[in-house]
Amino acid sequence: MKELLVEIGVEELPAIPFLKELANIPKKWQDALDAHSLEADEASFYYTPRRLVFFHKAFSQKAKDSLEVAIGAPYHVAVKDGEYTNAAIGFAKKNGLSVDELKFKEIDGKNVLYNEKVVVGKPSEELFCSVISHFLSSLSFGKSMRWGSGEFEFIRPIRSIVCLFGGKNVDFSCYGVNSKAAFYPHRYYGYDLVPFGSASEYFELTQKMGIVLDQSRRKAMVLEQIKALESAEISVQIDEGLLDEVVAITELPNALLGSFEEEFLEIPSEVIITSMKENQRYFAVFNGDKLTNKFVVVSNMPKSDDETIVLGNEKVLRARLSDAAFFWRQDLENGLNPEGLKNVTYLKELGSMYDKQLREAKLAVALGELYKSRLEREVGSDAIELLRRAAGLAKADLISGMVYEFTELQGIMGGYYAKAANERAEVALAISEQYLPNGEDSSMPSTLFSSIIALSNKLDSLFSLFSLGRVPSGTKDPYALRRAANGVLKIILKEGIEFDISQTLAGLAKGYDGLDVKTLEEFILGRIYTFFDTNASVVKACIASGERDVVRLFDSISALSDVVQNDSFKENFSTFKRLANILKEAKIGQVDVSLFELEAERELNNAFNALDKSAPLRERLEALFALKPAIDKFFDDVMINVDDERVRANRIANIGQIYNAFLSIADIKEISI
Repeated sequence: MKELLVEIGVEELPAIPFLKELANIPKKWQDALDAHSLEADEASFYYTPRRLVFFHKAFSQKAKDSLEVAIGAPYHVAVKDGEYTNAAIGFAKKNGLSVDELKFKEIDGKNVLYNEKVVVGKPSEELFCSVISHFLSSLSFGKSMRWGSGEFEFIRPIRSIVCLFGGKNVDFSCYGVNSKAAFYPHRYYGYDLVPFGSASEYFELTQKMGIVLDQSRRKAMVLEQIKALESAEISVQIDEGLLDEVVAITELPNALLGSFEEEFLEIPSEVIITSMKENQRYFAVFNGDKLTNKFVVVSNMPKSDDETIVLGNEKVLRARLSDAAFFWRQDLENGLNPEGLKNVTYLKELGSMYDKQLREAKLAVALGELYKSRLEREVGSDAIELLRRAAGLAKADLISGMVYEFTELQGIMGGYYAKAANERAEVALAISEQYLPNGEDSSMPSTLFSSIIALSNKLDSLFSLFSLGRVPSGTKDPYALRRAANGVLKIILKEGIEFDISQTLAGLAKGYDGLDVKTLEEFILGRIYTFFDTNASVVKACIASGERDVVRLFDSISALSDVVQNDSFKENFSTFKRLANILKEAKIGQVDVSLFELEAERELNNAFNALDKSAPLRERLEALFALKPAIDKFFDDVMINVDDERVRANRIANIGQIYNAFLSIADIKEISI
C-alpha cells in the first residue's frame, strides 16, 4: 500500500452549483475507484474554489484480480455426431483455448460450454487517468463549460492535475492536461506552478502559499474572525447557507468590518440583508434585534491592505443600496395597484396574475366561510371582507420595482407597502406571509387569517395546474406542486382546522374545469408518507381506513406508529394479521349473544365490549391489541366454518367487530412487519 495524492486544479468554481453537488463528491470518487477494482482507505477530501483534493494514506498498488467467466452454446449445439461444431470452435478461439481444452458445465439445468480464468489486476499507475476521467465525468453541476478546442467539458476549465503515488509523479494526460507534481498557489503569492516532492511537502507548501486546504478549518477561521469583530454593541447574523458559500469561494478567508450610511436604514431590513447576501455575500450586523449600518465581508486576501478592501466593498454596497432606496421610494409613491397584474402572464392557459389573484380571492372567501366563527373571534365580524381585501392585494407587489430587483422578497414587500398604505394590520401580515411555508424548514403563517390567504395561494396552484394535467412525475416538478401540497398539509396541521381531503377539496375545486379531484386527492395523500419516519405500511394502513380529515388522519398515523414500534408488537401481530385475512372477503353482521355456544366466544365479546370506545387513539389501539389472548383462545377453541350458517356468520361478526374497530383508525391487513 502506498500514499496517493490527487489534486485537480480548476478555475474558480461557482459556489452554488458546487455546493449542491458537494455531498456527492466523496462517494463519486469512491465509485470511480470501485469501478476500477482499486482498494484504499477512506480518502481525505479537501476543496477550495480552485482545487479538489483527495489523499489516501494507504492505496493498493494494483487492481484486484477478477474472475472472467464465459458461457457458450449448449452441448447439443456444440457437439454433433461426436465432433465439435463451428460454435464450439469459435468459443475456443474467442477464449484462447484449444478444442481439447473445452469444458462443459451445467447451469440452470443446461449443459453448456464454460470457461473461467483469473484476470490479473492492472498496476494502479495504469488506471489513474481513467479513474480521474470517470470521476470528473460523473459530477453533475448543471451547466458546464468547454474550453480550448472544445474537446473537454466541465463546470470550469481544468488547469492542472497532480497524481502523486508513493511519492512519485504518475505521468499521464487527462482533460488535455499533463499531470505534474506541482500546484498553483493563492494568486496573492504568484501565478506559476509550485513544484513539490512528496505529499507532506504539498501540504506544507500549500499552507505557506496562502491556501487553507481544509474547508472545515476555513469555516472555523471565518467564525473565529467574525467573533473577534463582535462587541457588546454589535453581533453578526450567521446565515449557514451564506457561510458555506463564503467557505467555498475563499482559500485564505479574512473577515473585515465595513459600514454604510445610516440613511439607508429607512429601507426595510429584508431588502438590505438580501442585497448584501445575494449580491455581495456580506453578513448582516445587528444591535440586539435591530439591523445596524455595518456589515462583514470575507476577503480572499491575506491581511495586508484591509482598509482598501473595505473601502472598495463599501463603495459597491453604497451603489446597491442607492438603487434599493430609489425602488423603495418609487414603490411607496405608486402604492399597491393590482390592475397592473393584468399585463403579467401566469401561464398562457391560465391567464394573467390578475386572473390568478381573482381565483385565490374566491378560494379565500370560501375557506373563510368554512372557518368563519373562529376567524371572527380572531379578527372581527368583518373577517370575510378582510380576506377579500387581502387576497385582492396579495400579488400587487409583483409589479413593484423592488420585487423586480429582488424576486425573493415578493409578498414581504407587499406587506410593507400595505402597511404604508394604512391597510389593516391583519391584511398587511397576511400579504407578507402568503407564500409560507416555502421550504422544509420554513416558518409558518402566524395566524388563521394569514393561513387562509396562504392556503388559497397553494390550492389555486394545485387546482389550476392539475386541471391542465401538469401532474408531477418522477423527479420532475417544475411548478413545485409537491412543495405546495406539503404546505397545505402543514398549514392545516398547524391551525388544527377540519379539512377533508375528499369532500373539502371537491367543494373548493368547483369551477376548475378539467380537474380530476380524485387524482389530486391521491397526490396529496401520497405526500403524507414524507411526513413520517416510520414503516410506510403504517401510513398506508391509516389511509386505507378511509379517514380523510387531515388532522385525524395524522393523529391515527402517529398513534399507530408508536404502537408498532413497541418491542412486543412484531411478536404479537401475527394474531391480528390472521384475523384480517379471515375477514378479507367476509360480510360482517351484528353479534347475537344468543348464538354463542362456547365460552371463548363469550369471553372475546365481553372483552371487546369492555373497551372504552371514547379513549384517546393510542389508548384505544393498545386496548385493541391487548385483546390478543382472547382472540388466540377464540382461534384455538372455536371453529368458524361450521355447517350452521347462522352460527358461522355470528362467529365472523364476533371477530369482525374487532376488525371494524381497528378500521376506524387503520386497516390492519395493510400493515407489514
